[in-house]
Amino acid sequence: MRRSSSRSVREFAGFALPGLFLYGLLVLVPIGWTVVLGFTDRNRFAAATHWVGFDQFQRLFADDQFWLVLKNTFVVTAIVVVVPNVLGLAIALLLNRNTLLYRLLRSVFFTPVILSGIVVSVIWQSMLRPGGVLDQVGWLSDPSIALYSISGIICWQMLGFCVVVYLAGLNGVPRELYEAAIVDGAGWWRRFGSITWPMIASAVTINTVMLLISGFKVYEHILVLTNGGPGRNTTASIAFDVIEKGVRGDRIGFAAAEATVMLAIIVALSGVVLRVLRRREVHL
Repeated sequence: MRRSSSRSVREFAGFALPGLFLYGLLVLVPIGWTVVLGFTDRNRFAAATHWVGFDQFQRLFADDQFWLVLKNTFVVTAIVVVVPNVLGLAIALLLNRNTLLYRLLRSVFFTPVILSGIVVSVIWQSMLRPGGVLDQVGWLSDPSIALYSISGIICWQMLGFCVVVYLAGLNGVPRELYEAAIVDGAGWWRRFGSITWPMIASAVTINTVMLLISGFKVYEHILVLTNGGPGRNTTASIAFDVIEKGVRGDRIGFAAAEATVMLAIIVALSGVVLRVLRRREVHL
């Protein structure tokens, strides 16, 4: 038994250690370095870097622009979490048939997901810009609706991901349950509430967490479509503001503090969502 256990450990280490090393080098180390920089006055043009403690965080929380971009980020995230989830489930229910036509439709819906955010933004910008096919109400030039326009474009791109995840969940529901419910006289809505919805609980969790993270780290869509405008930061997100301050503004320490706060918010919200939805999965 000892030999078998030792061999299993060696095999696990042989497979896992290279991946863990790369993950630590490419993910954990940059995150840790960013957190450290948030406690300094790092600037590319400064001769030396000094430890300033929580000064950068105090300046950040006193900055009105930070609260504006944070509000914008929450608005985008709320829309991106709700809309693709609801529409994705509805479309998945419609496409949950094993025929050639429906398989082709699944591919069509998933196509935007494999495109980069920049490509998607360029496509939509060509249609929404002045003189474009869909430029009727100033989708990107009106400060009152520009943020919602960007949110809608992100929803369009993420919709296919939700559809595929929900289809995978629907394919895992035993057909015998539906057949038994039909025999008992249950209608479509009763079958959905009693069978479908509980059985796709894990798909709801996956989509919600992925959309939450996607909404908080949105950057390239804003960069291409509005560059944070129209006006002053009317559509800027917290990720966009971090890049603007850190790369263009050379306020690396301040940007690192803002990125650290963004990371903390994402971790906290993801943890709460996972806890609530996982508890729902257990109860179901």
